[in-house]
Amino acid sequence: MKQICNLWYILIFLLISGCSQLEKAEDLISGLSEKEKYQREQKISDELFSLWESRIQKALNDSIEVEMPYTEAGNLKPKSFSIYSYQAYLKPGEILNTNFKTDTSSTLIFTEIYRRNKQTKKFEQVLKPKSDGSISYEVEENGLYKVIFQPEIEAHTPFTIQLSILPAYQFPVSGGNNADIGSYWGDIRDGGSRDHEGIDIFADRGTPVIATTSGRIGYSGEKGLGGKQVWLRDSKRSQSIYYAHLDSIVPNLNSVKTGDTLGFVGNTGNAKTTPPHLHFGIYRRNTGAIDPLGFVYKTETLESAIPKENEIAQQLRVISTKANLRNKAAASNSKIMKTARNGELLFVQGKTADWYHVRDSLDRSMYVHESLVSPNI
Repeated sequence: MKQICNLWYILIFLLISGCSQLEKAEDLISGLSEKEKYQREQKISDELFSLWESRIQKALNDSIEVEMPYTEAGNLKPKSFSIYSYQAYLKPGEILNTNFKTDTSSTLIFTEIYRRNKQTKKFEQVLKPKSDGSISYEVEENGLYKVIFQPEIEAHTPFTIQLSILPAYQFPVSGGNNADIGSYWGDIRDGGSRDHEGIDIFADRGTPVIATTSGRIGYSGEKGLGGKQVWLRDSKRSQSIYYAHLDSIVPNLNSVKTGDTLGFVGNTGNAKTTPPHLHFGIYRRNTGAIDPLGFVYKTETLESAIPKENEIAQQLRVISTKANLRNKAAASNSKIMKTARNGELLFVQGKTADWYHVRDSLDRSMYVHESLVSPNI
C-alpha cells in the first residue's frame, strides 16, 4: 500500500511539472520500448508501424557476413523500409563498435544486436533496439553475432556505416603489438598432455609488463610453473588476469590503474629454456581459463565520408552474361548465393569499396562486384 501511495505522489508531482514529464513517467511505468515511443511520438498508425517492424524478421533471415573493420555508404529514401543486417564471429573481450552516420542529427537509426544460439541455431536478441546508430557492445560469449540497423520510416539522407572491434584491455607488454604474440590459446604443451591456457607475448628481457585494466592485485610472487607472477583482479568482469614468467615484480603492488607497471618480461618458472616472454592468461569465475586474445588483440578502424545526395545509384542492371551475388564483399572465401542474368534489376542498399550491397526482386541481401553491373538510368 505504501508503494502505491508513493507512486500516486510521483504522478501528481509530474502532472504539476507538465505533460512532457508525465509522458516520461508513463514510459517508465508501462515499459515502452524505444520503437514504441517512436511510434507514439510520430503518431504512426499501427498498420504502418507493423509493416516497418516486420522488416526485422527479414534482417534475421539475411546471411550477409562482414570482416572488421567494415564501412559502407549509401542513401536512405522515405518509406523504402530499408534494413541493414551484418553478421560476424566475435569472441569474449572484443568490443563491437557501430556507427551509422547521417548528415542530419535528427534521423533516428535503431540498432539492435543478436547472437545465434548454438543449440537451436536461431538468433536471440542480446541488445534491445537503441535509437542511436552509435553503440558499443562488449562480447561476453563467443559465437556468431548479427547487428541490425533500421532507419526510421521517413529517413531521407546520405549515410555511412562503420563497424569495428576494439579490445577491452590495453596490450599487456609496453610497446608491444599483435606480431609479438608467438603462441596462442590451445597450442599443444608437454607433448600433448595439456593445452596452452593463454597467449605468449615475446619481448626483450626487462620490457615493462603493464596492468591491462584497473583493479587490485590478488597475488604477486614466485611459485610453480609460472615462476615470478602477478594476479590482477578485474571485479567488473568477475575474472582474474594472470601474468607469468616475469624477470622481476614491482614491489608492494596493491590497487593499480590501467597502464601501471607490474613487472618486467623474463623467462622464470618452466620458461627457462625459452626466449623471454610474458604468458598472459585470463581466468573467469565458475568457468576457469578462457581465451584472452580478444581482450588485447589490436585492430584498425576505417573512416568513410558521407556521400553526396544520389552519389550512389539506387538501382543497378546486370551488364555481364551472368553475375555471381555473394554473401561477402569478396570473391574469395565467400559463398555464391545467386547467379543473376544479364539485364536483371538489383536494388542498392549501399556500397563498400568496389562492391555493391544489393537486394534482388525477392528481397534477398547480397553483394555484387561493380564490374558486373551498371546504374539503371
